Amino acid sequence: MRKIAYASLLIVSLLLTVSCSDSDNSSPTPPEETMYFPPSDGSNTWETQSVAALGWNQAAVQPLVDYLTLKNTKSFMILVNGRIVMEYYLNGHSATTPWYWASAGKTLTAAVTGIAQQEGLININNKVSDYLGTGWTSAPLAKENLITCKNLLSMNSGLDDSMGDSVNPSNLLYVADAGTRWAYHNVYVKLQDVVAAASGQSWSTYFNTKLRDRIGMTGGAWIASGDDLSVYWSTTRNMARFGLLALNKGKWNGVQVVNEAFFNEAVNTSQNLNQAYGYMWWLNGKSTYRLPQTQFQFNGSIIPNGPADMYCALGKNDQKIYVVPSKKMVVIRMGEAADSVNMALSDFDDTLWTKINALF
Repeated sequence: MRKIAYASLLIVSLLLTVSCSDSDNSSPTPPEETMYFPPSDGSNTWETQSVAALGWNQAAVQPLVDYLTLKNTKSFMILVNGRIVMEYYLNGHSATTPWYWASAGKTLTAAVTGIAQQEGLININNKVSDYLGTGWTSAPLAKENLITCKNLLSMNSGLDDSMGDSVNPSNLLYVADAGTRWAYHNVYVKLQDVVAAASGQSWSTYFNTKLRDRIGMTGGAWIASGDDLSVYWSTTRNMARFGLLALNKGKWNGVQVVNEAFFNEAVNTSQNLNQAYGYMWWLNGKSTYRLPQTQFQFNGSIIPNGPADMYCALGKNDQKIYVVPSKKMVVIRMGEAADSVNMALSDFDDTLWTKINALF
């Protein structure tokens, strides 16, 4: 009897152990390890997490803020797993004040181009003239017909980048065959015309419906800036929302807004001329890179002090979205030029990352 009783107790004990084990396995992951997405309903609700809870160096916070203030920064945010860890508004700026993205907004155009492709409206491997008709450049017809939508995404259209900002046909002159020369060029904006033509909607309408409103970037807008261009303006938190979408490879709270395969292409080297460039995203950690307005190749990473897996949306006068998958982190900086007027990259990037690294 004692043996039977002992055996019964042993079975009960084992069952309890398995039950507890199953319960542990099904318990939710701690909040700090899950990805958070703020509501897309226009509310200002956003979860936060403290520097202390992450085990970061509190003593490094104030030197970072002092540096940002000195360098004409308007706003600065750090997200980890989607939660706000740092949020500062400086030099007279506020959380509700919009600011321009400059060329950091190129990544918005890239994302919406991807959406148009996944909806079957366009194919980025098709020539641009399939959507806009011929004569959208001043290149010879045979050369114009070499230019694909992917060439515009990758900045290797072969058109002359020395003609200024206008994308009128008279300014879009042939220099080299598409795919053979990398040059940072405003001709990318023709992708907005491609999407508008293919969708039968205005660019702003399609953008708002398919991207902005789906991730709660309320109030942001494309504002005409002359030279046939529009620049995106929004609050800092709206820029952070797009950074969070980018961190999650086009997925927002379980919904794939931008096809993941396209997004992976966008944040990897898109051509063999500039390793550090995807589809309008700058890529850190590559062995060589090229810069706007030059035809020189430089050795090393674009931001040596930044994480090697980081991809960046970079705009004139130091508008920044840094996305760091290995740290599940997004960093936003808006403001005036830190030092002097620049197209995208500047020395500020590397020094800023020295200050950010001190947090860890």
